[in-house]
Amino acid sequence: MSLLSISHTSALHNTKNKGHRNKSVAKSVPIVAATSPISPPLVFADQRLQLVYPVIQKFKSTITLDPLGVTKTWVGSDICSYKGFYCDTPPYNSSAVALASIDFNGFQLVAPTLDGFIDQLPDIALFHANTNNFSGTITPQISKLPYLYELDLSNNQLSGPFPLAVLGMETLTFLDIRFNLFSGAVPPQIFTQNLQVLFINNNIFNQSLPDNLGSTHILLLTLANNKFNGPIPTSLPKALATLTEVLLLNNQLTGCLPYEIGYLQEATVFDVGNNQLTGPLPLSLSCLEKVEILNFGGNLLYGMVPEVVCASLMGNLVNFSLSENYFNAVGPICRVLIERGVLDVTKNCIPDLPFQRSILECAQFFAQPRMCPLMWYHSFIPCKLHFHNTPLSSIP
Repeated sequence: MSLLSISHTSALHNTKNKGHRNKSVAKSVPIVAATSPISPPLVFADQRLQLVYPVIQKFKSTITLDPLGVTKTWVGSDICSYKGFYCDTPPYNSSAVALASIDFNGFQLVAPTLDGFIDQLPDIALFHANTNNFSGTITPQISKLPYLYELDLSNNQLSGPFPLAVLGMETLTFLDIRFNLFSGAVPPQIFTQNLQVLFINNNIFNQSLPDNLGSTHILLLTLANNKFNGPIPTSLPKALATLTEVLLLNNQLTGCLPYEIGYLQEATVFDVGNNQLTGPLPLSLSCLEKVEILNFGGNLLYGMVPEVVCASLMGNLVNFSLSENYFNAVGPICRVLIERGVLDVTKNCIPDLPFQRSILECAQFFAQPRMCPLMWYHSFIPCKLHFHNTPLSSIP
């Protein structure tokens, strides 16, 4: 056989084998490994930001609802541009950059806990997170945050006892935990701590008002809508003399109103509605020259509505509610306030006025005497009164 024949035969054989191999390959699905580009390492403006980055990302992974799409901005190394995050220089290093403030107000985020987040932000000074749906308790570890001076966790679903970790936090001046589900007792130490603002209303705190509340230096204090019980401490009004709003409504306070409420001479609002207070109205109320709103509705108060109170407060009063009590007499000056729509005495026991309690209901109440200790104090007026010069006959 010639070399040409051998070459032709070999080529023909190779062609057949090649065709067989191609046919075999055609039956299989080729798998090509995708080569994704390697992400460059994150570069942070400061190592302090690098430290909190995994803390933020871990917290982000626990958020189950983000209706405003806030967390979409929590990407990358520029933490200072994340929505709700704010950076500043820390007090110990003027050339550094740290996460100093968080403002989640109104974000409506849902997460099962804040533990492992707020307490892991070592340079945080302000943490505001009202109007979200954060649950769980407040971790004791927040006591280790050396710069935190404002903590607002209001309007969430937080529960458990009062956060004892805030006791002794010397930097803390603003604490707002209202509209949550905290319960139990409020430690009395909090009222003498160096706070300027303490909002604990709309929880389920259940205790008597502590005696040391009269020693507080807090400028803004709200205790409403809880289950505080017992009498109003006589020392309280003097301590709160600088407050413009005193809100004790919707609790379970008992006893008689102390004449010392006349010392609340800066108050524009005094509200003790919907409690179980009893006795007559103290004449010292006439000292509240700046008051615009007085609410004693929904209590067990009785007697005559004091004319001196109506006369001395007539100038500024906008709303004076004595509804749902057991007052049985009202004089001509107070009737002027009724005609003006300022004074509300509905559902009392005043015989000649409409919309009063039934005779039977009033009789049952007065059949059980309710006396206040030191009754003569209710006629004590700790101020010099300034009546309006307008004659009663000319008042429209």
